[in-house]
Order: sequence, then C-alpha cells, then structure tokens
Amino acid sequence: MLSATSRSSTSSSLHLKSTSKDILDIDDQHKPFSTEDSQSHQLQLLDEQVQGQGALSSHGLHQCVKPTAKYKAALGWDHYITVRSNGGLNQMRTGISDMVAIAHIMNATLVIPQLDKRSFWQDKSTFSDVFDELHFIKSLQGDVRIVKELPGELVSLPHARKHFTSWSGMGYFEEMKQIWKDHQVVHVPKSDARLANNDLPLDIQRLRCRALYQALRFTPPIENLGKKLVERLRLHAERYIALHLRYEKDMLSFTGCTHGLTDAESKELRVMRENTSHWKMKNINSTEQRIGGFCPLTPKEVGIFLQALGYTSSTLIYIAAGEIYGGSTHLKELTSRFPNVVFKESLATEEELKELANHASQTAAIDYIISVESDIFIPSHSGNMARAVEGHRRFLGHRTTITPDRRGLVDIFDKMDSGLLNDSSSLSRLVIKLHKNRRGAPRKRAGPPGFKGRARFSTFSEESRCKHLFRSLVRVPQPPFVFYFGNINAEHLPLYMLRNNARGGNNQYKKLV
Repeated sequence: MLSATSRSSTSSSLHLKSTSKDILDIDDQHKPFSTEDSQSHQLQLLDEQVQGQGALSSHGLHQCVKPTAKYKAALGWDHYITVRSNGGLNQMRTGISDMVAIAHIMNATLVIPQLDKRSFWQDKSTFSDVFDELHFIKSLQGDVRIVKELPGELVSLPHARKHFTSWSGMGYFEEMKQIWKDHQVVHVPKSDARLANNDLPLDIQRLRCRALYQALRFTPPIENLGKKLVERLRLHAERYIALHLRYEKDMLSFTGCTHGLTDAESKELRVMRENTSHWKMKNINSTEQRIGGFCPLTPKEVGIFLQALGYTSSTLIYIAAGEIYGGSTHLKELTSRFPNVVFKESLATEEELKELANHASQTAAIDYIISVESDIFIPSHSGNMARAVEGHRRFLGHRTTITPDRRGLVDIFDKMDSGLLNDSSSLSRLVIKLHKNRRGAPRKRAGPPGFKGRARFSTFSEESRCKHLFRSLVRVPQPPFVFYFGNINAEHLPLYMLRNNARGGNNQYKKLV
C-alpha cells in the first residue's frame, strides 16, 4: 500500500549514479560510465563504498554485555525507587536504562517507570502500552528487582522526592544510599542524564547496555507492525533508505531555524517558541544557528545531499518523522528529486494506523524499528532519535549510518546559491569527501575529552578486551592504542559494547587503524 509518489519503478537495490572512479581515491578524475560492465562495476563500488555495504565491517567485534564474574545482583527488597520518565520515546528509553543502573547501585527495587504525559506530544501511553513489561522485568531479574507497582502498605507513607544531580558518578549514588535511613521510597521526577558516562564500573556499563538493547523491547503488537511495514517496503524494493527528516514544527521552533521559510512561517515558529514556557531560549539568531551546523537540513538540502552521494531518483526512501512543516510545499523540494518517498501512513492500513492515533511514543517506535532495520539510515539532525538509532545499529554490527556534516554542508550549499559552485561533479566530490568517515564504521577515536560526566573517554585495564560505546563514553584500551567507533555526537548516543575476538595482545587492535 504505497503512495502515488512511490509507485514508479524501482529495482531490487538502491540505485546510484556515476560519481567517481573509486571512492577510496577521492581526488581521482570523475569519468562517466561507458559500458554496461563498467557501469555495473562502478555501481558496485559506489554501493559498497559510498553507501557502506561492503566497506563497513565489525572488524571481529561483537556485542559484549554479559556480567563479569564479580558481578552481583541488587536485591533491594526494602527500598523502592519510583520514576517519572521525561521527554520523547528515545529520551525516555535512555533515561530508563540509567535508572536501572542507579537502582542497582543503590540496591533498590525499581518500580515500573511512568512515561511522560506532559511534554509537547501529550501522549497518554503507559509503560505497558509501549514496552513489553513482563520481558523487561524477567530479562533484568538477575540485575535488579523490578515490580509493577509499590506495595500497598507503602503508598500512603511519606516518600523522598529527589532530583538526582545530572551526570553523577558512583560516589554520588553511594552517598545517596543514606536516604534509606529515613525513607523506604524515593521518587525521581526526571530520568534523563542522571548517570555519568565515565568512571563507572564495567558491570554498570554493561547493565545499561542490557537494559537499553535487550530489556526495553517494544510490545509484540508494535514489534509485529514495525516488521510488517519493513516487509512491505522490501516488497517494493529489496533495499531502502530510512531518512529521519526532522523538519517538524516543534524542532524548527525550538532551534530557531528559519532558513528557506517565509516571513509568516518564521513568525509562527517564533510565537510558538515564546509561548512554550519550558523552552528557555527565546531570542535565537537563525543565521548563526545554521552556520554553526545546529539546524536540521531542509528537504531541499537533503535532496541535494543524496544526489551528491550518488543516489538516483528511483531510490526508495522511507521518511521516519511526524508531520513535515509546511506539508507538500516544502516536501516537494525533496520529492521533485526523489519521488519514491513513503511514510508510515502510506504503508499501513487504516486499521493499523487507528491503533497508533494520538500515541506519539508508539508511532515513534514504529519509525524506530523501520530505521534500525533499514539498509542505510540518514538523520537530518542529531537529536535523540538519530543518536538512538545510530547506537542500536552499531550494536547490531555497524550497520551503515550516514551522518550529514551539517556545518560543512551549509558552506557548500551557500556556495551553490551564490554561484561559486555549480558543477555537479565538483559538488559530488566535495560531499563524498566530507562524509568519507561519517558512515558508522569503526575508526580511530579523535577529539579532546569533554567535561564532567559527559567526558568523551576513559581507560581501563588493558587486560579487558571489551570496548564500550554509549551515549557519551568510549572506553578504550590503555595507550598506545586508543580507538573510537564511528562518528559520534557524544552527548546522547546509547551504549554499544563490543568485544574483539582477535588474539595476540595489543596487536589485536592494530587492524582498526
């Protein structure tokens, strides 16, 4: 059940046009395809190297989430933590995984978290509406005790209400155990970013990973519908791109990004921002935001970007997003280049969509599943959804994720608009070179440490063969070999834990350089 724009012919793979002789030698002169054989060869090169099907490899790494021999489960029979998760689906998911770890550290029983019902989305879904509650409880029973609700005798007793300090480490939560002297129940009104990302025991990091990628499974109806829509996409084309087109009203208003919009649209977004009390930034310079790379790509910019990477108009693209701001007026700037664009609304039946109506978290879960299962994932902005999907795809084996360098692309787009760049081959060379190392492959870590709990990396015993990638941390072997897996905006990317099976001491790491 595909939309009219998606019914034109496609083949069994993502289509690419000629862009370069060999993407590994980016400065080679571009040459047009001259024969069917050469076209097939070039298509394979681009398909494998630009789009990453063959270039990406897990390099002998696999998921590493099992507890160590020293690990002990938290019992917490007499102490309870209740939580109100905050934010959208993926912000809540990462927050809940943090709270699982915190409950373990504080030796407490975790009560099934409440989901956010007050935010922009006004979703009334409960935990069991979105997640497989029984699976969540059972899969973590060796880690932390989880119950569906507080025991009746504790409901009426005074509860401690505690806003845990953001990015707090082990010492902080060890001190927080003192609270059990006076209270049996602690209520945490905000779950996101409570736990630091560095200087935590190995087993705590693995627990976060198990909670996020194994325990927080969506309900069977959501999982089944997501998989069903993936199957429908693959009936239309064997492979597809999932594009997280974050060009929705709330995002544009929140970021103050108005490039390409009319004066009336810009005013509408400004009024929305001024009237949203919990958005602290009111006066935002849109030009500075865009130049700094903080704005989502527009539909037009996404279209130019995909063309420059070598995708042809027959490529099947699934839009993982809500309502695009400006509707078809702005969306046509993408569909004019890529007509095979589909939404969940054109894949699902009316009955299936009815089940999702007014449930933003459940709807986002469908987009999440389709994005994780896609052949290529491309986010137009580095929000919680983009980071969560990229992290999950890494966990599943470095599936290709092309993360646009928005700051670099703005400079290219502005040169195009001013007439300084009008050759398609030059454009393609620039864009491909800019994104050569932004496809989600394991690569050497770069960049300085961050700050507080958000610090970019720390080290542990070089006897450990696990590397950990999560929201804001990469744990690595001791120098001289320091590795970074992929192109990460470090603040919110979820935990990804890996093990290298190669033998031979530190030599096992050299092949990643």
